[in-house]
Amino acid sequence: MAEGSNVLLGILAIILGLLVIAFPLFSVFTASVLAGFAIILLGIWLLVQSFGVWSTSKGISIVYLILGLIALVGGIGLFGSILAFSFLASFWLYFAGFFLIISGIMSLFAKEGTMGKGAGGAGVILGILYIILASYAWNPYYLALLIGIWLIIDGVALFFISPSDMVKTPVPPE
Repeated sequence: MAEGSNVLLGILAIILGLLVIAFPLFSVFTASVLAGFAIILLGIWLLVQSFGVWSTSKGISIVYLILGLIALVGGIGLFGSILAFSFLASFWLYFAGFFLIISGIMSLFAKEGTMGKGAGGAGVILGILYIILASYAWNPYYLALLIGIWLIIDGVALFFISPSDMVKTPVPPE
């Protein structure tokens, strides 16, 4: 059985996985709010940059200004809008699938034992499935379900992995 820190992380992953599965539309709404808020902050930063470089380069300042305004309008339009988020999410769905695949591959190399390798393999399989579903399914419920399943599987795997079983970077001899 794993030590305390992994058990807590495992419990947190399982709880988050169950929440995503139980409330998929809330999860999509939350994602649209967070994405919209992040884009609004990016737009504000670009506007600040626009005024900061005005004295040195008016052309770059205008580009920053235009990008900042586009980001503000896009962020406000995305903030809390499930429809806009679903429309724009096709790129992000592929990105999330690739992220699951990469994190699964990393788990295959970073975790020892059958449960660690199994969780990594599950991440790769679910990432591939996520990309396939992203191509055909417009219903965010199924995609949220896959993320929830991945969190639960990884959380359960953390119960059986002790921190000493995690692969450490070897220190080269001097």
